[in-house]
Amino acid sequence: MAEIIPRWEWRTFGRGVAIAEPHVAALTSTGVQESDETYLLAGTRNTAKVRAGLIDIKVLVEVDPDGLEQWRPAMKAEFPLSAAEVATAFATLGLPAPTLARETYTLDELVADLAGPGSALRPVAVHKRRVRYVIGGCTAEVSDVTADGRPTRTVAIESTDAAAVVAAVRSVGLGDFRNTSYGEGLAALLAGVPPRYAVIDVGTNSVKFHVGELAPDGTWRRVRDRAELTRLGEGLVAGGGISAAAAERTAAAIEGMAGEARADRVLAIAAVGTAGLRIATNRDAVLEAIRRRSGVRVDVISGDEESRLAFLAARAGVGLAAGSVAVFDTGGGSTQLTFGHDDIVDERFSVDVGAVRFTERFGLGGPVEPPVLAAALEAIAAELARLDGRPSVDALVGMGGAVTNITAVRHGMATYDPDVVQGTVLTRAEIDRQIDLYRRLSAEDRRAIPGLQPKRADVILAGACIVRTVMGKLGCEALTVSDRGLRHGLLAERFGD
Repeated sequence: MAEIIPRWEWRTFGRGVAIAEPHVAALTSTGVQESDETYLLAGTRNTAKVRAGLIDIKVLVEVDPDGLEQWRPAMKAEFPLSAAEVATAFATLGLPAPTLARETYTLDELVADLAGPGSALRPVAVHKRRVRYVIGGCTAEVSDVTADGRPTRTVAIESTDAAAVVAAVRSVGLGDFRNTSYGEGLAALLAGVPPRYAVIDVGTNSVKFHVGELAPDGTWRRVRDRAELTRLGEGLVAGGGISAAAAERTAAAIEGMAGEARADRVLAIAAVGTAGLRIATNRDAVLEAIRRRSGVRVDVISGDEESRLAFLAARAGVGLAAGSVAVFDTGGGSTQLTFGHDDIVDERFSVDVGAVRFTERFGLGGPVEPPVLAAALEAIAAELARLDGRPSVDALVGMGGAVTNITAVRHGMATYDPDVVQGTVLTRAEIDRQIDLYRRLSAEDRRAIPGLQPKRADVILAGACIVRTVMGKLGCEALTVSDRGLRHGLLAERFGD
């Protein structure tokens, strides 16, 4: 008998099908099949399927670093099942042995006696219409599914070649989507769980993480939103590489965030990298280390793309009236600026002006004398010369870790509240007050300031100097704070309706 080579399987439900369809539409179907089946959900990873009088149970064998799954057929038997076969089925599904009152069981008897309310086993009537394709040498299908009267759609891709499955998934635009097994997808559908998606923004100074839940009306509910300072760009200069310690801190943070996202049952995790990863000579090695550790692929985006996504988030988040607006997002390694009017982007660009580099260059992590501060402000102004001579704008919106920390200090927040931060107006006078405060204190003393994130204490002075310089260059006496940044724009664009 020929050896059976296990296949690597990948599947997603809902939104992913709509994203993949334009790619699949150009393909020729290799067949269409309809079937009526009964799934027996056990609340475990293993699931039983009954079709044409035959019970088929597969068990999960392996999950690879890309989240692909290998399943092994563990039991196939024809109804009616003997009591011994029923006991075997429960054991294979990872359930306690049932009390059996019959010598044999039809499917109806098994459901009546051992499944349903109060039981660990839940029967689900499923109708499928599967349209099959070949994508990148892999078997694929797009299916319309009705489970206990609830409709959904699913797309699946499988092959014995794991790399081919990954490539095929990415080729139809689903590289961000995580593998969702049939049992998991059906359980979420029947529970009426709104779809959730995660985004990770890998910055030079911090990694930002957001999980959003999409409501039927198209609005988003925040499930998680936090940042972890990992200092990916610590000591990084143009033409240099990311240190092993910085890469390790960042990979560990992303691994933890990915674990939280999967626990939240997200359908997809989109991750992007910004300035630090753009300039690092060892970028590819760092990205591969992150992927292997967390299962997350980080796409490095351009400064222009970073600016555009931040602009989308800012306009939607602070409810700006019609008129001209400038949005800036300053981070550890760069500052993105976007100029537009109404909902139209007129110009966007990125400059390598970030808090980490200027902190290291001028020693701004502790107390500094006025001449040193003046020199730092002069150097920042010189690198932001592209802003000189621009016409004034109707509104200026600031975002990023420096801006939100300055805002938290302004409010004296013991616990960060994004809803209070969002929409706060910061004046030049407040920025000047905080610059003078930080320049007099050591990093340790800064950590005692209410509202200031302790890990940001050494870079906050440089960040405040960048904010103040942008305001001065654009002739703005005040700015409106947006807690909604790149990650929110990415969430809306990738996964919104």
